[in-house]
Amino acid sequence: MQNTPVHTHLWHREFWVMVVANLLLTMSVYMLIPVLPEYLMGEEGMSAGSVGVVMGIYSIGLFALGPFCNWLIQRYRRNRVCIVSALAMALSLCLLSHGRLWMDIVAKSVVFFSLVRFVLGATFGLSQMVLCSTLIIDVSESQYRTSANHATAWFSRVALALGPMLAIVISHGHWECGFSIFDVAAAIALLAVVLILLVRFPFKTPEEGVSVMGLDRFFLPSSWLLFVNLMMMTVAVGLVIAHQKSEQFYALMLLGFFLALLADKFVFGKMSSKIETITGMFLMGVAIFIILMRPHTANYLSPVLLGIGVGIIGSRFLLYFIQVSLHCQRGTSQSSYFLAWEGGLGLGLGLGYVLGDMGTDALVALVFLVCALLGFIFLTHPWSECHKNR
Repeated sequence: MQNTPVHTHLWHREFWVMVVANLLLTMSVYMLIPVLPEYLMGEEGMSAGSVGVVMGIYSIGLFALGPFCNWLIQRYRRNRVCIVSALAMALSLCLLSHGRLWMDIVAKSVVFFSLVRFVLGATFGLSQMVLCSTLIIDVSESQYRTSANHATAWFSRVALALGPMLAIVISHGHWECGFSIFDVAAAIALLAVVLILLVRFPFKTPEEGVSVMGLDRFFLPSSWLLFVNLMMMTVAVGLVIAHQKSEQFYALMLLGFFLALLADKFVFGKMSSKIETITGMFLMGVAIFIILMRPHTANYLSPVLLGIGVGIIGSRFLLYFIQVSLHCQRGTSQSSYFLAWEGGLGLGLGLGYVLGDMGTDALVALVFLVCALLGFIFLTHPWSECHKNR
């Protein structure tokens, strides 16, 4: 007999623990955005193009273990799969700073760091697929699951500002305790593991005849147009933040996220989803245009507008993915949303260093965003309205 707890509201203890664990795991990865490129170019002597390869290959790694996700959680307990993948994440973060000492023979700059970033992407991808599409749903009652997905995605989004901001603050504070920022990121990932261990999950009888590889809990084919559209937008975000090294930028971006939350509740509550999404893209476009023109207001206004736009778009596209899924495909829709979001962001970061110039990055980001906007208006939105399942 399964002893499944019944919760009368969403924000109970287990849910809080899981979303904070998700926040910490995501922060540990995002801490690398401002500091890893500087480390690679300064300590390792890499060119900007090589750094772009190292940053971008992470996006490929995100997809590596996804086809095995459903088999792994049926073969082993789902919380153990998440814990092991998070521990592997922490190890790969440690390798970024200590790998050259531990494996001096095999650690050869671009190849070594590309491999570590690939492993980081693979293990982070698996941990997020299990955590956000399975474990957090398991601790939420059915009537609260859409709200749970919405809240979880917001914690991940906030990590995009908190992670880089924490890393920059530590680097400016001249951390000299024998530990690198990568070790701090690994410690944060380990703290997330501790939190997951605090939650007890009811045993679920494994399904029989599950194939080793499959799309279940990995990718929802019916969401492919949403996937492409969202990825184009997050590539633009990655291009914009690739060269941002100021804690002020991320602090103001965090303010933008907070304003997006308020707008989502008080402004867009009775508006159509189409208007909300177009508004978010428009604000992102204004932020990028200001950066491109480089007036004095760019340092203050752009990150706020970017945070508002990204927050609005992230919330709305999450619901689009849920709406085109069937009842039994909620977890798969969440994984698809995560892969589009994170994959586009990683590709944008890599492309930003390949291009090598903030002005060029902003111009290319604006092109991606305009294409995404036109695609949304004429293709994605009409298609998603016709293919809603809930």
